[in-house]
Amino acid sequence: MQPVFVLIVIGAYFGMLMLVSYLTSRKGTGNDAFFRANKSSKWYVVAVAMIGTSISGVTFVSVPGMVRGLDMTYMQMVFGFFFGYLVIAYVLLPLYYRLNLTTIYGYLDQRYGPKSYKTGAWFFLVSKIVGAAARLYLVAFILQTLVFDTWGVPFVATVSGIILVIWLYSHKSGIKTIIWTDWLQTILFLTALVMIVWQVASQLGLGVGGIVEVVRESTHSRIFVFDDWASTQNFFKQFFSGMFITIVMTGLDQDQMQKNLTIRTLKDAQKNVVSYGLAFAPINFLFLCLGVLLLVFASQNNIALPEVSDNILPVLASEYMGPAVLGIFIVGVVAAAFSSADSALTALTTSFCVDILDMEAIPGTKEQEQEKRDVATRRWVHIGMSVAFVLIILLIETIGSDSIITAIYKLASYTYGPLLGLYFFGLYSKVNPMDRLVPYVAIAAPVLCFLIESSMLYFFDYQVGYELLLMNGLITGMGLWAISKKKLPRA
Repeated sequence: MQPVFVLIVIGAYFGMLMLVSYLTSRKGTGNDAFFRANKSSKWYVVAVAMIGTSISGVTFVSVPGMVRGLDMTYMQMVFGFFFGYLVIAYVLLPLYYRLNLTTIYGYLDQRYGPKSYKTGAWFFLVSKIVGAAARLYLVAFILQTLVFDTWGVPFVATVSGIILVIWLYSHKSGIKTIIWTDWLQTILFLTALVMIVWQVASQLGLGVGGIVEVVRESTHSRIFVFDDWASTQNFFKQFFSGMFITIVMTGLDQDQMQKNLTIRTLKDAQKNVVSYGLAFAPINFLFLCLGVLLLVFASQNNIALPEVSDNILPVLASEYMGPAVLGIFIVGVVAAAFSSADSALTALTTSFCVDILDMEAIPGTKEQEQEKRDVATRRWVHIGMSVAFVLIILLIETIGSDSIITAIYKLASYTYGPLLGLYFFGLYSKVNPMDRLVPYVAIAAPVLCFLIESSMLYFFDYQVGYELLLMNGLITGMGLWAISKKKLPRA
């Protein structure tokens, strides 16, 4: 009965997404709608949608599982997130709006030149498609375990079906549709999170006061680590890493910024970023509280927890908490995963079309026949990105990972570091690097970071954490300085 129940829940959910897609695509399927939502989005709608884009299915599963090994120290990074959003709102957004960009990497073309521009776009494409595929893999694995293994459906068919559904509701109007589907999915997964906490607390016989008491008294309630500088959980490492990870994974990421750039005015876009930035602390804290409650539930019922932390919530929800919790969990994790994956697929298509293929997005700047050709090309690119998603998810399934969220942040430290260096060097220096050499610097920086990280661990037994991102950006900046030929004239 369980697989059928899960499939009914998922089918009803997909039906809602297709209805939203139909309603939003009736008035526009051109490239301006796909890339920029006709520059007509409301900031408060985008703010809710951005929460869903940023908090993926990985967060839904991995963050509660983190508590067993890392307590609630993840909050240190979350506190840093908000200050990163302030930098995005008041440093990066004014730049993007002043230049009237369709994709944010157009700034690199104006500041450095075409080679730098393409380098930034390619770093985003590689980073995003791998990171988004890793996030979606976890949800595909959960659905495979709960439903499709029972019927002998191969994993490749499950993954292909999920990507097909995302393609079906996003291929016509792109970001215009995604803003509203992500708005819906954010509401659903936040509702699911609250309901799961309530259901687990009810099975433990706890009210609101009881939840607070259990979390406060738990041995896993530790948030701050000030006494161990060598630990990757040290407060200063976590806080500043959270701040800069937000800057690069949101402010320098076309996926995250594309929704912001659909808002008509800079002032409204800034209100959007600050408002959804404020939402992250309470939401992530609730995820961590859920992690504490799950450990208490398992202890009281003598349940042996799975070795892989990412499996704690799925196993308890599917095997020990009844159909109500299972149904809520499925809706929550699928909503969180799809709101991240559909946005990533749209942003990848946009960046490849605009940044790599030099496609114009603004209507009225080209002939009607060229517009039709561009729309046809964009649709083929969208299909190609969907196929790439499937292939990368299958590769991740072969490799595996204990904690997907940790792997994603580690990947970001290597791939977003050059973007961090490129942007901050461009914003806060007056020198002019030789454009043809910038790609070599951008590739050399993460290679050097890997060598430094390995050497620190081998010679000093020091494990480099998320501060790797800052090191990567600094090395990129030093490399850009070294290949600079003259100072730019002051504005």
